[in-house]
Amino acid sequence: MAETRVDLLHLLEDLRDAYPGAIEETMLTEIVANALDSGATLIRLTADSAAASLTITDNGSGMPRRDLRRYHDLAASTKARGQGIGFAGVGIKLALLACREVVTETRRGKAHVATSWHLASRHRAPWKWVPPPGFVAEQGTGVRLNLADPLSPLTDRGYVEGAIRRHYEPLLDPACDPMLGEHYPRGVSFEVNGELLPKQACRSPETAPLAIHTGRRRKPSALGYLYRDSVPLPEEQRGVAISTYGKIIKRGWDWLGISPHAPERIGGLIEFPMLAASLTLNKGDFIRSGHRGAAYLAARKAIQEVVQRQLAAWGDAREQPETARPRAMRSLERDLERVLRELSEGFPLLASLVEHRRGGQKSLPLGPKGGPGGGGFDPALALSPMNPPGADDAGAGVPPSAGSSELPPAVRPEPPPGSSPPMTGGALPTPRGEKRPSRLGLAVQFEERPGDSELGRLVESTVYVNRAHPAYRRAAASRSEGYHIALSVALALAPLAVEPAREHAFVTTFLARWGEAVSGTSPRRKKR
Repeated sequence: MAETRVDLLHLLEDLRDAYPGAIEETMLTEIVANALDSGATLIRLTADSAAASLTITDNGSGMPRRDLRRYHDLAASTKARGQGIGFAGVGIKLALLACREVVTETRRGKAHVATSWHLASRHRAPWKWVPPPGFVAEQGTGVRLNLADPLSPLTDRGYVEGAIRRHYEPLLDPACDPMLGEHYPRGVSFEVNGELLPKQACRSPETAPLAIHTGRRRKPSALGYLYRDSVPLPEEQRGVAISTYGKIIKRGWDWLGISPHAPERIGGLIEFPMLAASLTLNKGDFIRSGHRGAAYLAARKAIQEVVQRQLAAWGDAREQPETARPRAMRSLERDLERVLRELSEGFPLLASLVEHRRGGQKSLPLGPKGGPGGGGFDPALALSPMNPPGADDAGAGVPPSAGSSELPPAVRPEPPPGSSPPMTGGALPTPRGEKRPSRLGLAVQFEERPGDSELGRLVESTVYVNRAHPAYRRAAASRSEGYHIALSVALALAPLAVEPAREHAFVTTFLARWGEAVSGTSPRRKKR
């Protein structure tokens, strides 16, 4: 009988490439994440340039002997997704690439054990039990990285402190304490080479607190702030940072899909604990498909609304470009809007891409190329496994709307009496003298991707239709672009709406509803 063999070196190198930062930062942040998930309140880091080592110890729960044994297996973890930062059990294994030895000591109750581990060849990473070296005094876990490169930045105290402040900024910012206090009731402290890292509040001359509400929750699901300066900010401080359980996941304006007039002068930080269940394997992004993707898009939509409201209050909101649309395209937009609105009732995960207007009317903005992307509808988040129906104060009193904030709402211009509600995303020209408030639902745009076999792709909450595809060119020649665009939208939305086995059924249902909308035989239209 044969057996499966693994090229361990090749696998670890592929994992390293999947993480967004340098391997030194990845190792450091992964070990700290493990310490936080164990309930640690104090994390000590000691960088020793003479010994070319970095030692990280915590006072968390520690591990029993059987868990330390499993710790050396790839993708072995006792954690559950959404209950902490880590869940896959692969991040710490990257240390085998950069270290000549990894020594791990853990102490829990009467169990006090340690192991030594290293990469011996492409296919072997042996480990053995060793006497505890004494990293852990009473309870917790300690990891010593004996680095292969004596000049590694992990031996520099300044580098270690900077990485901790960049990746775990919310834990060192008093403004995030109210949100993180539930998960870390005793707080978290960092000590680098014997010196305690002090907490630092935002020092910008102008700050604005943010509170993000989702679903029917009266209690905020996320807290944070925006800050603005009169001079350009350092590159690493520009844009909004999104974090979960104290770990920064993304930073900038691109992930949010909106941007102020002066993006280089505005930054922000938002702590959203519930998004931990939507993290990707490398914890550098969020999942875009299935119910976890819908939860992320709903949260992103709520954040967009609050951030845009504050930017408008500051007079820094960017006006979206407005271009005239052909009449045929306007009809297609109305049909797709109706289809998505109706399908969102049968496919709840699509609700994150349908926008609610005042009075309960939903809107699907379809913007031109360069228009704003957005996405999110709070019931999808409220119905996700992270937030089951009935959680918190669901149904108590009159719930705040999605994305509501404690900040005063920005003044929004109202359309003149008798006028129809404007399309969103800059799809249609506004009446003279009126500035249309931006909409944050699904957007459909066009791009050129020669050689790509996909008709369209979903990025965040925008469907990009590939105009370079031979099928699109044939559709344009035969004047059937409408059907081609509808098919592209259906194929792009299918992975988000349903499981892979049901994608074909979703596409056929989508096209059937679109056909009814085009022919005017929609059941809803008949009923009315």
